[in-house]
Parts: sequence; C-alpha cells; structure tokens
Amino acid sequence: MSGLDGLSREELIGIVLGQAATIEELTRRVEALEAELEKLRPGGGASAAPAPDWVKPNRKERRAEGRKKRKSSFVRRKAVCPTKVVCHAPETCPDCNRKLSGGWVHRTREVIDIPSVPVEITHHQIIARRCGVCGRRVVPKVDFSGVAPGKSRIGLRLMSLVAELHIVCRIPIRTIRALLKALYGLDISQGELTELLHRVAARGQGEYDALGQQVRGSPVVNADETGWREDGVNGYVWSFSTPEVRYFVWRRSRGQDVAVEALGEDFGGVLVSDFYCGYNRIPSRHQRCWVHLLRDLDRLEELHPEDEGVREWVGYIKGLYAEARAFRSEDAGERLRYRYACERALMAAARPFVKTGFAQHTLAERIERFLPELFVFVEDPRVPSDNNAAERAVRPVVIARKISGGTRSAKGSRTRQVLSSLFGTWAARGDETLQACHTMLAKPLLSQQP
Repeated sequence: MSGLDGLSREELIGIVLGQAATIEELTRRVEALEAELEKLRPGGGASAAPAPDWVKPNRKERRAEGRKKRKSSFVRRKAVCPTKVVCHAPETCPDCNRKLSGGWVHRTREVIDIPSVPVEITHHQIIARRCGVCGRRVVPKVDFSGVAPGKSRIGLRLMSLVAELHIVCRIPIRTIRALLKALYGLDISQGELTELLHRVAARGQGEYDALGQQVRGSPVVNADETGWREDGVNGYVWSFSTPEVRYFVWRRSRGQDVAVEALGEDFGGVLVSDFYCGYNRIPSRHQRCWVHLLRDLDRLEELHPEDEGVREWVGYIKGLYAEARAFRSEDAGERLRYRYACERALMAAARPFVKTGFAQHTLAERIERFLPELFVFVEDPRVPSDNNAAERAVRPVVIARKISGGTRSAKGSRTRQVLSSLFGTWAARGDETLQACHTMLAKPLLSQQP
C-alpha cells in the first residue's frame, strides 16, 4: 500500500495544488539561472565584458548534418596478389601425438613489409674475340640506353628514385644519401647525388623546351612568381602554367623582360595574373585576379568599419562580381555585351572616387587602370576570374624553398627549374612521376630534341 491510501479527495487535491506551485517556483528559478549563465558567456549579454584583442573569436555554429551513407562497408582490403605465401600447419596432435596431414585454411593474416636487400651492382663485361681465319679483333657494340644513360654508372631506376625523392618528396640530398645507405647499403657521396640530378635535368632539357612551346601556344596561361635564392643572393622563380603544363623559369630579375622572354612577344592567348606590373609588356589580352582585388576590398572595409559609404561601395563591387561569375550564355555576342555592361557599371562606381581624398580612391584608381582586364572571363568561358591555378602550381616550389633555402650555383638553379617543370607537368597530367621519369631517361638522346 502507498502512503496516499486512506486520504480523502480534498486532501489529494491539496497535495496536487501544492506540487504545482512548487513546479512553477522551480521553473522561474531555472529561467533566472539560465539568464545569468547567458550573461557570463562571451558576447552573451549587454553587460558582458568584451573579449581582449588577442582572444581568438569563436567559430560560427555549424548546422549538424546527417551522416552520409557509405556506398559500401569500410573494410581494409587485402592485397590481390601476394608476393609470398607462408603456410603454418600443425605437424602432430597435441593430445595423442599423431602425425597430421591435409587440412584447410582456417584464417589468413596479411603482413606488408619492404624487402631488406642489398643494392644490385652489375658488371657488364665486354668480351673481345679474335677471328681465327682473318685475325680480326671483334668487340660487341652494347646498347646500355635502357640500363644507364650515357656513361653513367647509376642505373635508370636509381636516378629516377633520387630525382623523385628530391623534387616530389622535397628530401634534402644529405637525407637521400642516408636513406639509400640504410635501405640498400649503397654509399654515394652528396656530390655524386647532386651530379646525378644534373644529368637527369640534362636528359630532360628537350622535354623542358617542348613545355615552353606548349605554354606559348596555349589559349590561357596563368602566371605567378616567387622568391628563390641562389648562393645567398635573391632571385625569382617565374611560373607559367596551364591545366596540363607547369613551366618554371629562374632569373635574378623580377622585371618585365622575363615574362616577355618566357612567353614571347607574339603570345596570342590570355594571360591570367595578379596586378604586378611585370606582366604589362605582354601584348596579349590580360585577365587580372579578382581574388587579389576582393582581398584588398576586405582590407579596406576592415580599416574603416564605421564608414557606411565604404561598406556600401565594397558590397556593390562584390555583388557585381558575383553576378558576373554567375552569368552563363552560349552566345558569344551576348557574352561580349554583358562584359561591356559590367565594365560600365564598375567604372560608374569607381569614377567618383578617382583622385580624391576618400578612402576608396586607391582601389578606384586601380579599377580605372585595369578596367579592360577585369571581365575577360565573362567574354571567354575558358578564362578563370582568379589566379588560383598559378598559386597552386607554384606552391611546391615555395615549400622546397622553405626547406632548402634555395640553390648554391647557377647550374643548380637550372636543374631545379627543369626538374620542377617536368615533375610538375607529369603530376598535373595524372602520370606516375617515378615511372614517367624512368621512361624519359630510357629514351634515346636524339629523340628528346624538340
């Protein structure tokens, strides 16, 4: 029996009313405590103290999305063709000591490891023989092009591996030497490894020159440049890229002559670049990077947070760019008319601030100067509105510079520009870079001439 048995109806009603009053009081206290807690959170109330400048702001709340259903169950697949099979079977019964035979595969465990083998050194002995009739000495002519290039003692696979480790994996020469010694017991000096890279670059010179020709004949080229020191002296690596070609040129200068030398004065495509003046001498059409312009617009808005005019001006230009990017048409004439309409609208927004004291005057003057080079992407759908492709193409070179600090000689810089171009192009085309390098080295030298 419960404690409520024997109570009258009026007593039970009184108990219920008392509990309802208690619940109402507890609800008010919970709401008051939640309000106090909200004030203690960053930005949670009008009286909350602002966070210091050095405190990183909270990230925006992300909407919880439903977990995507996997196409198949997550199972680590075993190797299709094992290189070695080891059978483990009991020889005798542990109870009666009877000899066992036959059986079945109870389970399989896969172990993946690298072989521990010494380096393979082959001595090719050229045997001379003398004819017993005429007395002529006969020496065979052996073609070593598929084994080692020229008179090098280093084979093609080893040369390709060293180039792959240095250019793609960005491993320093000293570390490559230690790695070869640890894995294969091969002791090669740093000087010989460096010379090996020079040989690979020399064999790839023909393909490197062909890449330059492909860039010059491309309808759209992305260009960018980054610093690269040679023997402690500042220089620059210029990058000219297409979706399938990476072409790098190292020069001490960052002047306009380098771009003209790389692309030629008769370049007829569209050059996509930032607003650097080093590309102005290229006589072809230009598309300037909108990402750089948008970044400067954001910086302008950050510097004048209280200026409503700046905020509206920046918002208008961003909206105009968004509409231009969203525009699609199959009619070339319609695309051209829309490009001119975008240029007129942008110029109308920039003209009132040109050569004035307003905060917008610097970007307005830039817009006025580069206006014909801002909406080429509207007219030609092949042209991107930004220069992100060039930024991605030059990124491996930037990482290599941060690791190595540059090169020590002009020969090293030339080797770097050739190998970076070749390996970058193979990667852009989706080729296996190690195999592509081996294939290039195995080609006869004459066939590599452009």
